Amino acid sequence: MAPGEFRLRICYAKSGRLRFLSHLEVVHALERGARRADLPYAVTRGFNPHMKMAFGPALPVGTAGQREYFDLWMVRYLPAEEPLQRLAAAMPPGLAPSEAVYVSDALPSLSAACTVARYEVRFEGRDVEQAALEEALGAVIRTGELAVEHKGKAKVYDLRRSLPKEPRIESNEIGIVVELTTRMGQEGSLRPESLLSEALSRIGARNAVMTVTRTDTLVEDEGAFARPM
Repeated sequence: MAPGEFRLRICYAKSGRLRFLSHLEVVHALERGARRADLPYAVTRGFNPHMKMAFGPALPVGTAGQREYFDLWMVRYLPAEEPLQRLAAAMPPGLAPSEAVYVSDALPSLSAACTVARYEVRFEGRDVEQAALEEALGAVIRTGELAVEHKGKAKVYDLRRSLPKEPRIESNEIGIVVELTTRMGQEGSLRPESLLSEALSRIGARNAVMTVTRTDTLVEDEGAFARPM
Protein backbone atom coordinates (compact mmCIF):
# COMPACT_ATOMS: atom_id res chain seq x y z
CA MET A 1 0.00 0.00 0.00
CA ALA A 2 1.39 3.38 -0.97
CA PRO A 3 2.12 5.81 1.89
CA GLY A 4 -1.01 7.69 2.90
CA GLU A 5 -3.44 5.11 1.44
CA PHE A 6 -6.08 3.19 3.41
CA ARG A 7 -7.65 -0.07 2.20
CA LEU A 8 -11.37 -0.09 2.98
CA ARG A 9 -13.25 -3.38 2.52
CA ILE A 10 -16.95 -3.02 1.79
CA CYS A 11 -19.68 -5.67 1.87
CA TYR A 12 -22.66 -5.10 -0.42
CA ALA A 13 -25.65 -6.94 -1.89
CA LYS A 14 -26.70 -7.45 -5.50
CA SER A 15 -30.44 -8.04 -5.55
CA GLY A 16 -33.73 -7.51 -7.34
CA ARG A 17 -33.54 -6.58 -11.00
CA LEU A 18 -29.89 -5.59 -10.57
CA ARG A 19 -28.95 -9.27 -10.32
CA PHE A 20 -29.05 -9.19 -14.13
CA LEU A 21 -26.13 -6.75 -14.28
CA SER A 22 -22.85 -8.14 -15.56
CA HIS A 23 -19.78 -8.00 -13.34
CA LEU A 24 -18.36 -5.12 -15.40
CA GLU A 25 -21.62 -3.18 -15.03
CA VAL A 26 -21.49 -3.70 -11.25
CA VAL A 27 -17.91 -2.42 -11.20
CA HIS A 28 -18.90 0.72 -13.12
CA ALA A 29 -21.94 1.29 -10.90
CA LEU A 30 -19.85 1.10 -7.72
CA GLU A 31 -17.23 3.40 -9.22
CA ARG A 32 -19.93 5.97 -10.00
CA GLY A 33 -21.33 5.53 -6.48
CA ALA A 34 -17.92 6.24 -4.92
CA ARG A 35 -17.67 9.42 -7.00
CA ARG A 36 -21.19 10.56 -6.11
CA ALA A 37 -20.40 9.86 -2.44
CA ASP A 38 -17.37 12.18 -2.79
CA LEU A 39 -15.06 9.60 -1.24
CA PRO A 40 -11.33 10.45 -1.21
CA TYR A 41 -10.40 7.46 -3.38
CA ALA A 42 -6.89 6.69 -4.56
CA VAL A 43 -5.99 6.48 -8.24
CA THR A 44 -3.71 3.88 -9.82
CA ARG A 45 -0.45 4.94 -11.40
CA GLY A 46 0.61 4.26 -14.94
CA PHE A 47 -0.49 5.02 -18.49
CA ASN A 48 -4.23 4.62 -17.80
CA PRO A 49 -4.96 5.77 -14.22
CA HIS A 50 -8.30 4.76 -12.69
CA MET A 51 -9.99 4.40 -9.31
CA LYS A 52 -7.99 2.01 -7.12
CA MET A 53 -10.39 -0.77 -6.22
CA ALA A 54 -10.53 -4.58 -6.39
CA PHE A 55 -13.38 -7.07 -6.32
CA GLY A 56 -14.11 -10.56 -5.12
CA PRO A 57 -15.12 -13.40 -7.46
CA ALA A 58 -17.59 -12.27 -10.10
CA LEU A 59 -21.25 -13.22 -9.88
CA PRO A 60 -22.83 -14.75 -13.00
CA VAL A 61 -25.52 -12.64 -14.68
CA GLY A 62 -28.87 -13.46 -13.08
CA THR A 63 -27.39 -14.62 -9.77
CA ALA A 64 -28.11 -12.46 -6.74
CA GLY A 65 -25.59 -11.94 -3.95
CA GLN A 66 -26.20 -11.23 -0.26
CA ARG A 67 -22.59 -10.71 0.87
CA GLU A 68 -20.33 -9.53 -1.97
CA TYR A 69 -17.10 -7.60 -1.37
CA PHE A 70 -14.83 -4.99 -2.88
CA ASP A 71 -11.79 -3.08 -1.64
CA LEU A 72 -11.48 0.66 -2.14
CA TRP A 73 -8.20 2.44 -1.45
CA MET A 74 -8.57 5.97 -0.06
CA VAL A 75 -6.02 8.75 0.31
CA ARG A 76 -7.55 10.11 3.50
CA TYR A 77 -8.63 8.23 6.60
CA LEU A 78 -12.30 8.48 7.55
CA PRO A 79 -14.02 6.39 10.25
CA ALA A 80 -15.36 3.38 8.33
CA GLU A 81 -18.98 4.23 9.13
CA GLU A 82 -18.72 7.57 7.30
CA PRO A 83 -17.80 6.26 3.81
CA LEU A 84 -20.31 3.43 4.33
CA GLN A 85 -23.14 5.91 4.97
CA ARG A 86 -22.08 8.12 2.07
CA LEU A 87 -21.92 5.18 -0.31
CA ALA A 88 -25.29 3.81 0.87
CA ALA A 89 -26.90 7.17 0.10
CA ALA A 90 -25.34 7.21 -3.37
CA MET A 91 -26.24 3.65 -4.45
CA PRO A 92 -29.55 2.10 -5.56
CA PRO A 93 -31.14 -0.37 -3.12
CA GLY A 94 -30.21 -3.31 -5.37
CA LEU A 95 -26.50 -2.60 -4.76
CA ALA A 96 -26.74 -1.57 -1.13
CA PRO A 97 -23.56 -1.64 1.01
CA SER A 98 -24.01 -3.01 4.53
CA GLU A 99 -20.58 -3.11 6.24
CA ALA A 100 -17.16 -1.51 5.94
CA VAL A 101 -13.86 -2.15 7.72
CA TYR A 102 -10.24 -1.23 7.11
CA VAL A 103 -7.96 -4.17 6.31
CA SER A 104 -4.21 -4.59 6.00
CA ASP A 105 -2.66 -4.35 2.57
CA ALA A 106 -0.63 -7.44 3.50
CA LEU A 107 -3.78 -9.54 3.01
CA PRO A 108 -4.17 -11.30 -0.35
CA SER A 109 -6.63 -9.97 -2.90
CA LEU A 110 -10.29 -10.83 -2.50
CA SER A 111 -10.29 -12.79 -5.75
CA ALA A 112 -7.43 -14.97 -4.50
CA ALA A 113 -8.60 -15.32 -0.88
CA CYS A 114 -12.29 -16.08 -1.47
CA THR A 115 -12.38 -19.68 -2.69
CA VAL A 116 -15.68 -20.93 -1.27
CA ALA A 117 -19.24 -19.83 -2.02
CA ARG A 118 -22.53 -20.67 -0.36
CA TYR A 119 -25.66 -20.64 -2.51
CA GLU A 120 -29.37 -20.82 -1.98
CA VAL A 121 -31.38 -22.15 -4.93
CA ARG A 122 -35.17 -21.84 -4.83
CA PHE A 123 -37.76 -23.76 -6.85
CA GLU A 124 -41.19 -22.18 -6.51
CA GLY A 125 -44.36 -24.18 -7.08
CA ARG A 126 -44.81 -27.95 -7.13
CA ASP A 127 -42.97 -28.88 -10.32
CA VAL A 128 -40.21 -30.55 -8.27
CA GLU A 129 -40.69 -33.05 -5.44
CA GLN A 130 -38.19 -32.96 -2.59
CA ALA A 131 -37.69 -36.72 -2.31
CA ALA A 132 -37.14 -37.13 -6.05
CA LEU A 133 -34.68 -34.22 -6.17
CA GLU A 134 -32.74 -35.54 -3.16
CA GLU A 135 -32.39 -38.96 -4.76
CA ALA A 136 -31.37 -37.57 -8.16
CA LEU A 137 -28.88 -35.08 -6.72
CA GLY A 138 -27.32 -37.76 -4.56
CA ALA A 139 -26.96 -40.01 -7.61
CA VAL A 140 -25.19 -37.25 -9.55
CA ILE A 141 -22.78 -36.56 -6.68
CA ARG A 142 -21.99 -40.25 -6.28
CA THR A 143 -20.72 -40.40 -9.88
CA GLY A 144 -17.82 -38.26 -8.64
CA GLU A 145 -17.71 -35.86 -11.57
CA LEU A 146 -19.83 -33.55 -13.68
CA ALA A 147 -19.19 -32.60 -17.31
CA VAL A 148 -20.38 -29.10 -18.23
CA GLU A 149 -20.26 -27.36 -21.59
CA HIS A 150 -19.98 -23.58 -21.46
CA LYS A 151 -19.41 -21.30 -24.44
CA GLY A 152 -18.45 -24.23 -26.61
CA LYS A 153 -15.87 -25.59 -24.16
CA ALA A 154 -16.18 -28.74 -22.08
CA LYS A 155 -15.20 -28.77 -18.43
CA VAL A 156 -15.21 -31.77 -16.07
CA TYR A 157 -15.55 -31.01 -12.35
CA ASP A 158 -14.31 -33.31 -9.62
CA LEU A 159 -17.34 -33.21 -7.33
CA ARG A 160 -15.38 -34.50 -4.35
CA ARG A 161 -13.29 -31.35 -4.51
CA SER A 162 -15.93 -28.93 -5.79
CA LEU A 163 -18.43 -29.74 -3.02
CA PRO A 164 -16.78 -29.36 0.41
CA LYS A 165 -20.13 -29.96 2.13
CA GLU A 166 -23.18 -32.11 1.45
CA PRO A 167 -26.07 -30.14 -0.11
CA ARG A 168 -29.15 -29.62 2.04
CA ILE A 169 -32.67 -29.67 0.64
CA GLU A 170 -35.74 -28.34 2.46
CA SER A 171 -39.32 -27.61 1.45
CA ASN A 172 -41.71 -24.91 2.61
CA GLU A 173 -45.09 -23.49 1.66
CA ILE A 174 -43.58 -21.76 -1.40
CA GLY A 175 -41.48 -24.58 -2.82
CA ILE A 176 -38.08 -26.23 -2.42
CA VAL A 177 -34.85 -24.63 -1.19
CA VAL A 178 -31.44 -26.17 -1.89
CA GLU A 179 -28.36 -24.99 0.03
CA LEU A 180 -25.07 -25.66 -1.76
CA THR A 181 -21.45 -24.92 -0.86
CA THR A 182 -18.95 -24.95 -3.73
CA ARG A 183 -15.28 -24.18 -4.24
CA MET A 184 -14.04 -21.50 -6.63
CA GLY A 185 -10.63 -21.12 -8.20
CA GLN A 186 -8.48 -20.89 -11.29
CA GLU A 187 -9.37 -24.46 -12.24
CA GLY A 188 -13.02 -23.42 -12.51
CA SER A 189 -16.02 -22.68 -10.32
CA LEU A 190 -18.92 -25.10 -10.26
CA ARG A 191 -22.17 -23.21 -10.76
CA PRO A 192 -25.06 -24.63 -8.70
CA GLU A 193 -27.48 -24.49 -11.63
CA SER A 194 -25.20 -26.81 -13.62
CA LEU A 195 -25.27 -29.44 -10.88
CA LEU A 196 -29.00 -29.09 -10.25
CA SER A 197 -29.88 -29.11 -13.96
CA GLU A 198 -28.21 -32.52 -14.25
CA ALA A 199 -30.26 -33.77 -11.29
CA LEU A 200 -33.47 -32.28 -12.72
CA SER A 201 -32.91 -33.99 -16.07
CA ARG A 202 -32.91 -37.35 -14.26
CA ILE A 203 -36.42 -36.75 -12.90
CA GLY A 204 -37.86 -35.18 -16.04
CA ALA A 205 -38.02 -31.67 -14.59
CA ARG A 206 -35.34 -29.94 -16.66
CA ASN A 207 -37.62 -26.93 -17.27
CA ALA A 208 -38.19 -26.19 -13.58
CA VAL A 209 -37.46 -22.54 -12.81
CA MET A 210 -34.75 -21.88 -10.25
CA THR A 211 -33.64 -18.66 -8.57
CA VAL A 212 -29.99 -18.60 -7.47
CA THR A 213 -28.53 -16.44 -4.69
CA ARG A 214 -24.93 -16.49 -3.48
CA THR A 215 -25.48 -16.03 0.24
CA ASP A 216 -21.83 -15.88 1.29
CA THR A 217 -18.34 -15.62 -0.18
CA LEU A 218 -15.79 -17.23 2.11
CA VAL A 219 -12.12 -17.81 2.83
CA GLU A 220 -11.07 -21.42 3.49
CA ASP A 221 -8.33 -22.11 6.02
CA GLU A 222 -7.49 -25.71 6.94
CA GLY A 223 -11.06 -26.87 6.28
CA ALA A 224 -12.71 -23.99 8.17
CA PHE A 225 -14.64 -21.23 6.41
CA ALA A 226 -14.58 -17.56 7.41
CA ARG A 227 -15.81 -14.28 6.03
CA PRO A 228 -13.13 -11.96 4.60
CA MET A 229 -14.07 -9.12 6.99
